[in-house]
Amino acid sequence: MWGVLNIGLILLMYFMLYFRLSSAVSSPLYSSTCQLQGQFSLNGMHKAGDVVLGGLFKAHFFSVFPDLSFTSEPQPPTCHSFDVQGFRHIQTMAFAIDEINRNSNLLPNVTLGYSLYDHCVTLGIAFRAALLLASGQEEQFILEDTCVGTPPVLGIVGDSSSTHSIAISNVLGLYRVPMVSYFSTCSCLSDRQKFPSFFRTIPSDAFQVRAMIQILKRFGWTWAGLLVSDDDYGLHAARSFQSDLAQSGGGCLAYLEVLPWGNDPSEHQRIVDVMKKSTAHVVIVFAHESHMINLMEEVMRQNVTGLQWMASEAWNEATMVQTPHFMPYLGGTLGISIRRGEIPGLREFLLHIRPDQHHNNSNGNSMVNQFWEHTFQCRFAPPPTGWMEAGGTLCTGQENLEEVETEFLDISNLRPEYNIYKAVYALAYALDDMLQCEPGRGPFSGHSCVNLKRLEPWQLVYYLDRINFTTSFGDQVSFDENGDVLPIYDVMNWLWLPDGRTEVQNVGEVKRLAVKGEELTIDENKIFWNFESNKPPRSVCSESCPPGTRLARKKGEPECCFDCIPCSEGKISNKTDSMECTSCPEDFWSSPQRDHCVPKKTEFLSYHEPLGICLTTTSLLGTCICAVVLGIFIYHRSTPMVRANNSELSFLLLASLKLCFLCSLLFIGRPRLWTCQLRHAAFGISFVLCVSCILVKTMVVLAVFKASKPGGGASLKWFGAVQQRGTVILLTSIQAAICTVWLVSASPAPHKNTQYHDDKIVYECVVGSTVGFAVLLGYIGSLAVLSFVLAFLARNLPDNFNEAKLITFSMLIFCAVWVAFVPAYVNSPGKYADAVEVFAILASSFGVLIALFGPKCFIILLRPERNTKKAIMGR
Repeated sequence: MWGVLNIGLILLMYFMLYFRLSSAVSSPLYSSTCQLQGQFSLNGMHKAGDVVLGGLFKAHFFSVFPDLSFTSEPQPPTCHSFDVQGFRHIQTMAFAIDEINRNSNLLPNVTLGYSLYDHCVTLGIAFRAALLLASGQEEQFILEDTCVGTPPVLGIVGDSSSTHSIAISNVLGLYRVPMVSYFSTCSCLSDRQKFPSFFRTIPSDAFQVRAMIQILKRFGWTWAGLLVSDDDYGLHAARSFQSDLAQSGGGCLAYLEVLPWGNDPSEHQRIVDVMKKSTAHVVIVFAHESHMINLMEEVMRQNVTGLQWMASEAWNEATMVQTPHFMPYLGGTLGISIRRGEIPGLREFLLHIRPDQHHNNSNGNSMVNQFWEHTFQCRFAPPPTGWMEAGGTLCTGQENLEEVETEFLDISNLRPEYNIYKAVYALAYALDDMLQCEPGRGPFSGHSCVNLKRLEPWQLVYYLDRINFTTSFGDQVSFDENGDVLPIYDVMNWLWLPDGRTEVQNVGEVKRLAVKGEELTIDENKIFWNFESNKPPRSVCSESCPPGTRLARKKGEPECCFDCIPCSEGKISNKTDSMECTSCPEDFWSSPQRDHCVPKKTEFLSYHEPLGICLTTTSLLGTCICAVVLGIFIYHRSTPMVRANNSELSFLLLASLKLCFLCSLLFIGRPRLWTCQLRHAAFGISFVLCVSCILVKTMVVLAVFKASKPGGGASLKWFGAVQQRGTVILLTSIQAAICTVWLVSASPAPHKNTQYHDDKIVYECVVGSTVGFAVLLGYIGSLAVLSFVLAFLARNLPDNFNEAKLITFSMLIFCAVWVAFVPAYVNSPGKYADAVEVFAILASSFGVLIALFGPKCFIILLRPERNTKKAIMGR
């Protein structure tokens, strides 16, 4: 129904404007007459002048929609709930025009008049008022002659509603009739293609939305609800909010609800239920004062507390909402307000208002009279029926405004009024610039100028685009290419005083800078928070993910709702709300908190750990025992026991065993290139030297046994001292050659192994060539097996040659240890592989040492009576 009604109104306006405005642009050679088809009867205030400016304001909150038909006796709309602040807006425009008329430097010899209408916050009435302003009130308007009666307006100040401004500018823009709004903030009105003659002295909602987002970011509120009015102002703000909030990454909307027009209890109850169930503690409202009144009644009924409200400029200064019964809920509200200004002389002008000065109002029910009756609670004659009987009084018109408490005279917080003041002056300066045009240097066709009798609205638009002046308050006024002023807002806070009064205090500002974009300045120490903690509330869907976790979105929910997943081992996140965990470098590992990388623990067979200490001690013990045994043998070298066992080979064998014990120390400690290269070479050569000595001793035993038989003496010539030494050197040289080839072709080297443990670096020596290592071990093993076989064959020789049994037992131990070593070594990770190899070296060395030299030392030291040639040779 409302859509049809609006279309009908627009068509009606087209029809009437056609006759009125098309004639105005017709050829001047022909005199023509525009006939007014009918009149509307609206609540207004007028003053004649050479040039008339129009104004659209609200002096009432509600109305009963009037009959739209043209009647012989038009009836004014029924408006109620008088708005004192709106009436002050009307008087501010009247004051600005009066001040301009008294200013000899601005528009000299030109008197400005005004036609100001009250639209009662109703679109239909606003259309009627715009139609009256554009068409005039006279029944006949004759072109080319002196205009009779009130001339059509040259420009309009208003409307306060974005919806009204959009609808009216859609039509008036076709004829370039300039509108300068003081309160319409919809960002859609910045579209110069659709609204070519629309200007405003209030920033666009696009900037207001960004200002709100800046405040949300400042206090870390990432989860908020949004309530908007069901009109262009609210719906465009909602779209801008959703878009800008997503782009800024400043948060998410928990809910978006549209507030209905009028009192709809069921819908308000549903919306408040949504607010109660939501986890969002911040509620942003882009709506009008009337919406908030109805909403807060339901909020108060359900006693919904604990919310932080954020107000748009449309209701942030609304005194009707700042009442004692609403303040328990709205106390602490943060809001955006139009920049405050000062208008010198306004209060004196307001004090001189008298109803008797406006009795010439055609309606007989002037806005001044209505204000007077509202303020002094009286009625002008004739009073309504029953008024006097009920104790009412008559208005005299001589009442004193200073004797009553009224917000009408409060000019301490002029915000919309200051915008109205700037809008009137913008039109005046544009008109002044237009009238000061020098003939032949004008901006229009043929460099022409305009004169006062042939003014056309579109010509004023040209000059409005180019105005630049400074108000008495020091603010510069100019319009950009979209008709918008330089945006700046005050950030306000609703302070609930102990005595129940409400004070709206300035706690900061947000403005656009040419370089930095939006800049928010807030004094947090001045803010009143309506919470027990007296601190800003927390309003988040999910708490921020701390370092050490990553953010995981919840499927099907806004991006502000997420889970915090701990980083896996080896990965970290060192920022709050990290989207992913990053892997640590190769030599680093994640800390227990997963918030930073720490160097990985290093692992190797160390001298400082128990295992390393035990092996080192055992190695040194074996070395010392070898030294002691060697000392014993040297000391008793002339005894039969030492001489009978080939003392030279015994000494060499003890020296090689000592080297075997010492070479195990190369496997302990942090691997380095020289230790990796030396450990296996030293191990291989030392053990071959040891086993070679044992092999030669075994062969000598066999040769001596063979020589003791008839005809076997010739065999001893091959096992003399020179041959024994040569055999040992030859066999050892082969191992040295193997080690040399191995080290040259594929040398062992230190290696940082990260495969065994993710959080550790295992330092180890890689053999370089597995073949080389296998050949080295295989050569030692072949000599050991050969020694074992020969000794095993000689085990049953007569007792005077019983060293073969000792060799057999020692080689059995040696082979058993190294056979067990191979699978243990292969299956031991990291430092334990080195430990296994050291253990094998020590075990085999001790086996040879004890098996070969233990019985001999026992006889030498403890049974010296058996250390005789006779005892050795006999049974």
